[in-house]
Amino acid sequence: MIALVTGASKGIGTACARALSGAGHRVALVSRDRGALGAVAASLPGESLVVPADLLDPVAIEAAFDRVEAEWGAVEILVLNAGVSMSAPLVRTSDEDWQRMLDLNLTAPFRCVRRAVPAMRAGGWGRIVVIASTAARIGEPYIAAYAASKHGVLGLVRSAAAELARTGITVNAVCPGYADTPMTDGTVARIAAVSGRTEENARQALERKQPIGRLIAPGEVADAVWFCVSAAAVTGQGINVDGGTVQ
Repeated sequence: MIALVTGASKGIGTACARALSGAGHRVALVSRDRGALGAVAASLPGESLVVPADLLDPVAIEAAFDRVEAEWGAVEILVLNAGVSMSAPLVRTSDEDWQRMLDLNLTAPFRCVRRAVPAMRAGGWGRIVVIASTAARIGEPYIAAYAASKHGVLGLVRSAAAELARTGITVNAVCPGYADTPMTDGTVARIAAVSGRTEENARQALERKQPIGRLIAPGEVADAVWFCVSAAAVTGQGINVDGGTVQ
């Protein structure tokens, strides 16, 4: 099978790429960081393709799919991990902040899904998995723009799944809690800067928000992605990987 993973240069995206490669799939690695993608490609056990692309650019999305199709064939497994977070009080969230969250966390996945579906439908099989967040399931203070974008992408997943249910294509979301990733490192740094805590204390506060008392490992999120890829009767779901935070 041919897989394409966005945001593949680090964290959850890299873990997903490794899981898919380890299962014998060819994996196209997409992000803006060509150098990091090359390092990930070198670490995979199977065949990979480095596809640098800025997903904020619709032309770049088209070009990424075009390249994979030209070199390997149609994308059959699509894992949409690229995303960005931010936190700010609602009244200090600018129009630019709001739009940036929507552009990368919602519009870019929509464009990728729209681009992938025709070939999947023609082949009678496809798997689409979006990495969302527990912020797709609940609201929290100071993340209005981020939560809105993640709630939106879960709506996209559910609607696409319903529309494609009889085509052989499944569409699901995986909703991690706070994971041990560079994105969470950024959150920790912001909390420390605003609160005056040490970064160690800020990280411990995030760990305590999850009933298991620790951050989620990227590989644990990749396990849920693999479940979505392998389970033919699971579609339209938002699967929490959050240590019991959202029940």
